[in-house]
Order: sequence, then C-alpha cells, then structure tokens
Amino acid sequence: MRRAKLDKIDLRILADLQANGRMTNVDLAARAGISAPPCLRRVRALEEGGYLKGYHAEVNAEALGFGVTVFAHVGLNSQAETDLKAFEALVGGWPMVRECHMLAGETDFLLKIVAHDWDAYQKFLTTHLTPAPNVSHVKSALAIRTSKLLPGVPIDAEEPNAVAREAAGFN
Repeated sequence: MRRAKLDKIDLRILADLQANGRMTNVDLAARAGISAPPCLRRVRALEEGGYLKGYHAEVNAEALGFGVTVFAHVGLNSQAETDLKAFEALVGGWPMVRECHMLAGETDFLLKIVAHDWDAYQKFLTTHLTPAPNVSHVKSALAIRTSKLLPGVPIDAEEPNAVAREAAGFN
C-alpha cells in the first residue's frame, strides 16, 4: 500500500529515521518542520506503506568478538527456481550469514559472513556451505577493513522529485 507520492517532509522523515532510528517523535517533527501529531501519523503511514521495514541497532561486531568478515561467492549446479529458493531457505537458517544476494553473472549468490576468526569461518565453510545441496563452488574473499558502511539508500530530502525520477528509471 505505497503512497502515490512522497513529499519533502516524508523524505526528511525517512532520511532522519535512517540516520537515527531512536530519534524521538518530537525531535523528528522539529527537524521536519511540523508538529508531533502529524509527524507520528506520517511515520505510521510510511510504515504501513512499506517504506519503513524496521528499526535496528548498529552492533559493534569486533566488540562481540566477530573479527572476520568474508564475502563468499557461491556457484550452484542448478539455477532452477526451486533450487534457488531451496538454497536461500538453507542460508536463512545460518546465523553467520548476515546478507545473501542473488547475482546475475558468474556467481549465483554473494554471502556476507561474519565469524569470530578465520578458523571459525573455515569450519563453517567445510561443514555447512561447501557440502550444501546444489553448491558447486565457493570462492572466499576476506575483508581487510571497511572504510564505508552506510545502511539504507541515499535519500535527498531536498529533491522529492528525484525519487520519482529514479523509480521511473530516468536517473
């Protein structure tokens, strides 16, 4: 149930919540230039419209002992839809896999995997990923460091028509 058109205020609310999901409604309303009650109504409408999918805390992986991030390029033997969905369902049950993207091209899936250390990743690789049904090959790329990590999408609250143009494929 998406709203037909997002205005400048909606985009500002989305941008602010994306940057700080714990912002109070009063602060959010002040930043958007409206009072608190209509701001809350807009937030609820954005949630109901599917523009806001959830609220999350950014957790420090290293502080919790997760020192290794690996991007695994996975190739499958079959790309039939039932096999793709079966692999996605299997991956959904592996907590170490934080992201799963189906790709076009040489690699069928790109997985972002976090592990305590390289040995933990290797154990996961050899006991879960490589022997999984339909997996033909896995190429692992160890992340050395992350210099940019921005969740969400680039929202330009000053240019509400940019969202409509991008959605229509004009940008």
